[in-house]
Amino acid sequence: QRAVGDFVYEYSRSANPNRTNLETAVAALEHAKHGFAFASGSATTATVLSALAPGSHVISVNDVYGGTHRYLNKVAGSMGITTTFVDLADVGNLRDAVRADTRVVWIETPTNPTLRLVDIAAAAAVAHEAGLYVVVDNTFLSPYFQTPLDLGADVVVESATKYLNGHSDVIMGVAATNDDALAGKLRFLQNSLGAVPSPFDCYQAQRGLKTLHLRMRAHAANAQRVAEFLEASPLVDSVIYPGLASHPQHKLAQRQMRGFGGMVSFRIRGDGTTADRFLQRTRLFTLAESLGGVESLGELPARMTHAGLAPEERHELGISDNLIRLSVGIEDADDLVADVAQALESAVAEI
Repeated sequence: QRAVGDFVYEYSRSANPNRTNLETAVAALEHAKHGFAFASGSATTATVLSALAPGSHVISVNDVYGGTHRYLNKVAGSMGITTTFVDLADVGNLRDAVRADTRVVWIETPTNPTLRLVDIAAAAAVAHEAGLYVVVDNTFLSPYFQTPLDLGADVVVESATKYLNGHSDVIMGVAATNDDALAGKLRFLQNSLGAVPSPFDCYQAQRGLKTLHLRMRAHAANAQRVAEFLEASPLVDSVIYPGLASHPQHKLAQRQMRGFGGMVSFRIRGDGTTADRFLQRTRLFTLAESLGGVESLGELPARMTHAGLAPEERHELGISDNLIRLSVGIEDADDLVADVAQALESAVAEI
């Protein structure tokens, strides 16, 4: 400090130059006044929800990331926060779910792993009419393809572990808002709870941001190629990708998003065993739960990311045993398609 109480940076948990630079960059990308970095995406979720008073009610999209579902279902209750999981593809369901104690609407779009979309502008209009905050998890698209604050959201959150960093070497989450009062609460909670990233991780994540535009275009172009190949294959029962005209919300995707992202889900012909064989036999797609890095990954949601859901919940959400989720990387598109083709043929041949 220059003198007692005369400082720019007092304590590294509270703030430091690397984190300030990253938070400023994140805010700019999200079209926000205020940006915040946290130790993980889950820490971001926990901190944002800590701004709620006991007795608050949250309406969450039902097809939500498994970690968010776990937090809302098994952790938030101990703080007096209750949650109703609702299919928000129909915004009318949101209006029906609002209660006197509802404070927040939690949206994820596209959802994980079935890539359903929520009309952010329509949902925000309903929520704001009832005096509610709208939080949008934008992890699957990044601000390059979607800026929820421009569509009416009050807070945007992302797992920066994924596309924002993009190199699978940082664990981090971010949030951004234009609401000054809410930003003050989040800054206080960020410091008080202390779930903040290291200065070096902030440096690494800012390195990733410098190539975000290049990577996202490559992810989306490759995902489109893979999705089109899968849709044409007789070895596949169904394909889910917002960039396909067959996606039931393709028109919403065209209106709300500037690109369709790098995530593709599909149901292989067969069962969970067939899906397992496919994931064991890919050569470029690595079997792993994460997503959004430059390398291609594949996983089986029913037994991996969403294994914590009860079987009946997975059935209701369409997370069948043969549903495979692909995070399509930035490798050569022809190589990726060839890898999917050989793994499909090998896996389905043994049915």
